[in-house]
Order: sequence, then C-alpha cells, then structure tokens
Amino acid sequence: MHRTSSTIAVIAQGAMGAGVGRRLTDHGARVLTQLKGRSEASVARANAAGMLDASDAEIAASDVILSIVPPGEALPLARRLAPALTAANKKPLYADCNAVSPDTVKEIAGVIAATGTPFADAGIIGGPPRAGYGGPVFYFSGAEAGPLQQLNDAGLVFRQVEGGIGAASALKMCYGGITKGLTAVGSAMLLAATRAGVAEALHAELAASQPNLLAYFQRSVPDMFGKAYRWVAEMDEIARFNGGGPSREMYEAIADLYERLAADQRGGKTDIAALAQFFEKVREIKPETPPVPEPSLGSRKTP
Repeated sequence: MHRTSSTIAVIAQGAMGAGVGRRLTDHGARVLTQLKGRSEASVARANAAGMLDASDAEIAASDVILSIVPPGEALPLARRLAPALTAANKKPLYADCNAVSPDTVKEIAGVIAATGTPFADAGIIGGPPRAGYGGPVFYFSGAEAGPLQQLNDAGLVFRQVEGGIGAASALKMCYGGITKGLTAVGSAMLLAATRAGVAEALHAELAASQPNLLAYFQRSVPDMFGKAYRWVAEMDEIARFNGGGPSREMYEAIADLYERLAADQRGGKTDIAALAQFFEKVREIKPETPPVPEPSLGSRKTP
C-alpha cells in the first residue's frame, strides 16, 4: 500500500466525502474537514473516517482541497473560502469535484483564480469508497490539475480528461444524465404500471426480454430513494448544460420528478412503497388499495 504525508482537506462529510476521507487516512494522509454547523450524523462520519475539524485558515494551508458538496453548495463554498485562500502564503490546489455544469464550474474557477490559488475541474463517477471496492473514479481536467495524479498513490483513482476547465464536469453531466435519467424514466413507468394494474405483467416481460435493464432498475431505483433530494440540483445543472429546447425541458422535468419523490420519501412514501413493491413482489395490490397518484411534472415553483 502506498502511503502519503500530504494534508488534504475534504469538504464535506456526506457518504462520499467521508468515504474519501477514510480512504485517504488509511493511506497515511492527514485529512481536514469542517464540522461547524454540521449534523450529528456528519460529525460521526467524519470521526469514524479520522477526519480532523479545521478552520478556514487551516483548510487553506493544506496541500489539496477536495470540494465534495451538493451542487448548490459548490459556488458558495468557494466564495466562503476565498478570503482564507487569498491570505494563504502557500496555495493549495483547489479541486471542485461536484456534479455541476461546465458553466457553473467556470464560475467557481473564477472565484478561486482571483485568490491566486490553482484550480482543477473534477467529476466523480461511482459510489463512495468502501472495503473491496477500488472506486470511485475522479475524472479531472485543467492546466493546473496535474498534481491530482499524486492522489493515485493515496488510495484514490484519478484520471485526466483532455481539455480545460469544464471538460471533466461535461463528462460528469453526460454520465449522470444517462444513468440518473434512465432511473427516472424507469421509475415513472413502473409507477404508471402500478396505477394501471399491470406491474406484475411488466415485471415478467422485463425479466424475459430485458433482463439487463430489469437488473439495472432493481439496483438503481431502490438506491435512489434516499438520494433523490440530492439529485434535484444535479438534474438542474444537466438541464443548464443541455442548453435550450426539449433536452433542457426534459431534465427540468426529471428534476421535478426527483423532488417529488424526495418529498414522498420524507412523507407518506406512497410512490416509494409502490416502487419498492415492484421489485419485492411481497404482496398483491388489493382492489381497495388507493391508486398511486402520478408525480406531477410541472414547475417546481408551484406548491
């Protein structure tokens, strides 16, 4: 096992951030994070990963900063750390590893560039690091991003994408648009089959004619239940990446679907239970069971 003496800041401590922190500490890195205002669950994950609470100034004094936050928090984080980065005598490499569009990552790069800090565009493909799993893969781009290759010796997987700032984010947008978009399409039609009373027949047909697709849905749809709230902003970023027209509108609608599924997960779990039942097949829907309401694909600005 390669070991490193680097100091690496990982913000924040969600499943991905904590998993990355654990992988780095296991390879000898000193891993900093910020716990002020974080939930008890986040603090517990950070402690279990060996991550150390640090101030903005201490974060700015690290060798590398990995920003791993929800898409909507990526730009605010860069702005918040900018004064500390400006004041730092030795600048770290700031890598934005979030599911944001090329336009958004260029905004973030502008904030960081103004501090004199080198910047890397990165996108994560795969699940959080865990025992027996070598991923995920961090794809990165940008003229100043080369030092990220060194983290391959610290237990992580970094692969360079040709192109400047925005290339890695474009790859992430395309990949996430396919995988999470397919999960959304599957979820919508499984709910439609449930409402129409043909869920069992659809399951049988998918098993017979599309076993790989059924296996994909069996993994991705239940796994989405606790993540849908995080995917809303990512779908909005993908919509922005797609420009105007039907492609943008499609991903705006998918964002709305995920928002409504996230609300259902927090509330009555009507749709969530119907999706889970499609795969579990533990009971038949009785005639008196209320129909599953169709998730609206209208504007998320309406109640």
